[in-house]
Amino acid sequence: MKVAVVGATGMVGSVMLKVLEERNFPFTELILVASERSAGKKISYKGTDYTIIGLQDAVDAKPNIALFSAGGTTSEIWAPKFAEAGTTVIDNSSAWRMDPSKKLIVPEINGNVLTKEDKIIANPNCSTIQLVMALAPLHSKYQMKRVVISTYQSVSGTGVKAVEQLENETKGIKGEMAYHYPINRNAIPQCDVFLDNGYTKEEMKLVKEPKKILGDESFSVTATAVRIPTAGGHSEAVNIQFENDFDLGDVRKLLSQTPGVIVQDNLDTNTYPMPIYAHNKDEVFVGRIRRDESQPNTLNMWIVADNLRKGAATNTIQIGEYLIENNLV
Repeated sequence: MKVAVVGATGMVGSVMLKVLEERNFPFTELILVASERSAGKKISYKGTDYTIIGLQDAVDAKPNIALFSAGGTTSEIWAPKFAEAGTTVIDNSSAWRMDPSKKLIVPEINGNVLTKEDKIIANPNCSTIQLVMALAPLHSKYQMKRVVISTYQSVSGTGVKAVEQLENETKGIKGEMAYHYPINRNAIPQCDVFLDNGYTKEEMKLVKEPKKILGDESFSVTATAVRIPTAGGHSEAVNIQFENDFDLGDVRKLLSQTPGVIVQDNLDTNTYPMPIYAHNKDEVFVGRIRRDESQPNTLNMWIVADNLRKGAATNTIQIGEYLIENNLV
């Protein structure tokens, strides 16, 4: 089992290596891949130094699985080349997510749609993954009509440059800006670029991706995505209107029984999800579960997850584990 990590020197790539080690991912050979300017550099994994190779050399090595986190442009060009060589690509960029010929996968929800023929598999957007992990069991039981999401997203979702901007501003150092504005002591209501409809790309991912993952176009979604000065972990305030009424005790029980979801919801002890608790964890945390008293059959809840782990690296690796366990590679 040969596994390639494409984008191994990046923020998500480094987390992928950490998660591969923690989960003891079953490979016999590890191939670390990055851009030509990083080729020849060394990265240590489990005490062994690995030399970074370029993309063409990695294609020629014919890995069984390639875990991609190298940006959309790289994925568009290189994922098909790996696929043609017989490699199954699990791609963490937005390049293939809404391509009707490609599967968009959260293994706990729709891993069962994968086949051996799927050579390019899309990993959803980070804020989508944590959202659908909580929505899926509720939709299955109560049938969603409309979902309203407001996100509070970490600077790590933008990348290293944004994390450095926040650190510099916190220390009062002038440095390179990842955003148009300061992020320290601020909230920026723009994640990604604006589209013609006035929404950002990030907001439209939240509108479209859940429908594809759940295989259902019957519910509507609207979103506002905001960048806040946290270094890691995305939070979401979510309002869900259902076709059918629910009991709050049943909702908590249903979420508690969902693999990969942890309910933190005890008002007596001020227990609720926060990015500081989700840091370096793979679970999705749900709390502040309460009825929306302004209209019937409507629920409010608060969802938090580590956007670099379950929102990116861990979900990608879980797809790989699913493929191996089910003999699909």
